[in-house]
Formats: sequence, C-alpha cells, structure tokens
Amino acid sequence: MTMSFFKSGGIIFTFVFMISRIMENSLLSAEVKEGEILPPTIQKLMRGYNKYLRPFFDNGPVTVGMSLDIASIDTISEINMDYTATIFLRQRWTDERLCFDGNKSLSLDGRLVELLWVPDTFIVDSKKSFLHDITVENRLIRIFPNGTVLYALRITTTVACNMDLTKYPMDKQTCTLQLESWGYNINDVMFYWTRGNDSVSGIDSLRLAQYTVEDHYTSVSEAIYETGRYPKLIFHFELKRSILYFILETYVPSSLLVVLSWVSFWISQSSVPARICIGVTTVLTMTTLMMGARTSLPNANCFIKAIDVYLGICFSFIFGALIEYAVAHFCTLQHSGAQNTVMCRHGVLDCDHDMNGTVRTISSESHHTKRSPSGSENKDEVQGCCGKSLSLLKGAAHLISCCRVENPHYIDNYSRISFPLSFVLVNLLYWTYYLYF
Repeated sequence: MTMSFFKSGGIIFTFVFMISRIMENSLLSAEVKEGEILPPTIQKLMRGYNKYLRPFFDNGPVTVGMSLDIASIDTISEINMDYTATIFLRQRWTDERLCFDGNKSLSLDGRLVELLWVPDTFIVDSKKSFLHDITVENRLIRIFPNGTVLYALRITTTVACNMDLTKYPMDKQTCTLQLESWGYNINDVMFYWTRGNDSVSGIDSLRLAQYTVEDHYTSVSEAIYETGRYPKLIFHFELKRSILYFILETYVPSSLLVVLSWVSFWISQSSVPARICIGVTTVLTMTTLMMGARTSLPNANCFIKAIDVYLGICFSFIFGALIEYAVAHFCTLQHSGAQNTVMCRHGVLDCDHDMNGTVRTISSESHHTKRSPSGSENKDEVQGCCGKSLSLLKGAAHLISCCRVENPHYIDNYSRISFPLSFVLVNLLYWTYYLYF
C-alpha cells in the first residue's frame, strides 16, 4: 500500500516537472524569437537582465529625474472641482546593467518597455487617466551608453483641485499635479526635478477659456503613510479667472435692471399700473438672472460667493424701489384723507353724508353716557378701561403723526437722489473689498 502511494506520487511529480520544463522551453523559445529581431547590442544587454529588480538593488536608492510638458488643459470644472490636462511625462534614471560601448543612444520601440524595469510612478488625486494608444501606445524608450534610460509617456488625466470660491468670479485658484512612487519608498527610489522650476514647460503658452496662468513652480516633498515614506514631486500652478465674461454676462445686466427700477420714480404716483408693472417685472427678471448665475456652480456649495453678494445687493435695490412706491402711495392716500377732513371742518366740503352722521351718533352717545346715572362700580371700571384705551390710541396716533410726510411727492424726489447715491457707494465698497482684500 505504501509502495503504491510512493509510485503514484512519483508519477505526479514527474508529470508536473515535465509540464514546467515544457513551459520554460516555450518561454525561452519566445524570448529567442523576440531576441532574433533585436540588434546584437540589445540582445547582449537583455542577456541575464531581470526587470523585476530595480537598479542598484544592493547599493542605495535609484534616483529618478522628472520633467513635464503640459500639452493642454482641456477643462476646469468648478462643479466637480477638478481639471483635465494632457501631459508628456519624462522620467530619467541610470541602470548600470544597461551600459554598452559606443557614443550614440539607442531609441527603441515603446513596446519593448515590457522588458525593462521602470519606476512605478502614479499621479496623486487622479480621478481617471489613460495612456494614448493611437496609432500605437505613445511611449518612448531611449538608452544611453552610460546606462541612462529616458522613458516618456503621453497621458490625459483628470485631477482633483480644491477650490475656494468665496471671491468667485474674482478668485484665484492654486492647483497641483503630484507625482509619487506607489511601492518604492525613499530607501529604494528618490525623485527630483531635472531642471528645477524649468522642468515644466508649455504652461506659459496655454490659452484657457476663463483663466490665465499667473504663476507656477515646483517642489520636492515626501508622502508619509503607515507603510513608510515615499518620494513625491509637486507642480503648483496659480490660475486667475478672467472677469470680463462675467461683467458682460451678469454684472452689467443686473446693474441695468437696478437703473430700470429707478424709472418709476419719475412716473406719476397716480399711474398705479405703470409703476407696479415696472416694479414686478424688474423683480422677476432679477430673480431669473440670479438663478441662471448659479447653474454653473456646485449645488451643494457652502460658500457665499462674491457674485451672490452682488446679485443680492441688486435684488435689494430693485425690491426697495417697489416698496418705495407702496409707501409713497399709502402716504398719498393718507394725505388726501387728512386734507378732506380739514376742508370738511371748515365747511368747504359737504361731508354730512359720510362724516356728520357718525360724529353725531358718537356725540349723542357721549351725551347719553353723560346723562346716564353712574352709581354702580362696574360702570366706573368700564369707563376707566375705556379711558386707558383711548389714551393708548392717542399716543399711537401721535407717533404716526410725527412720521407723517407733509407732501408725499417728496418721497419720489428724495428717492431719485438717495437710491443712485447709495448704489454707487455700495459698488465702491464691493469692488474695493473683493479686488484688493
């Protein structure tokens, strides 16, 4: 029983060994076929080369130099708070195993990168990225006689960019492009910019729709995680938004709506439909303009933006012009009623049909009250309460008379001056604060 077990085990081991030998031979034959199309220099370099081991494996970290060429920045989204850019990423390092005799570099097909060790560089905060592959994968491999390897890629990536929109659209945003090693820590790989701030090119020649690039610079840092410290390179660039579009699209129309609301100050107060129509129309138009200005911004945004402040100011002035007419019209009616009362008292108008009857009734009731006996205590309490109520009413009437406008037409005259001056003053404060502070 034991002998049969060992025999069956030996057969299985022999079978597995034969399969492994067959696979090894097939792989070797494939490498030979690939090697047959390579120049002799490359065949010599690849002989005994292990792409799974980094250069200087037992002799300190390998240094990798980086440089970027910004081909384009396609979109900058405030809603998603990210930007999409197409870049040429160039990495340069020295691999002592790839040294060869000669004075010329070797430019290889990009598909041969699978035979070499390359850094495991990735883009931090990248939401999505892809390598261009039309007509072939956009890669470049160049080997120099001293073992220096140049590896270039063409990548389109969408990178997150935290934005502060409190001064939108007079804001400046600082975005970054961070390159980091995924698996090799600082003991294995060191990153550096090949030419300092000049390592990034193409950013100054970009033409963006809403932004201009004001400044850019590079820095070297380290990323600290639970698994260790990893090399990191950061490219910073500052974007300033062009405000001309927003002036023509939002600021000028909202200011003109405010000026349009002031037209009602020159219309007669008796023209109720005309003034109400102007007031309501400007309020509704301003509301539509405010809603349209928010469509290109995040819905759940906690920032109170500069454009929201200005639209709120314009809406307040427009709504104030509508309230001004309501106050002026009310004062006109009050003033007309007071004038009719005075004229009735002087006998200029015949007010018997609407005033005297009431006055006579009240006077007769008052005479009747005076003639009635006042012996009971309940009647005295009622009269005391009535006296207090009358005194409160007289006090309220006195306060109202103090705020009474002698001529309601003066309200429009004052508004013609106070509204424009206030609007100009608020604009000066607004633009000074958001442009210089």
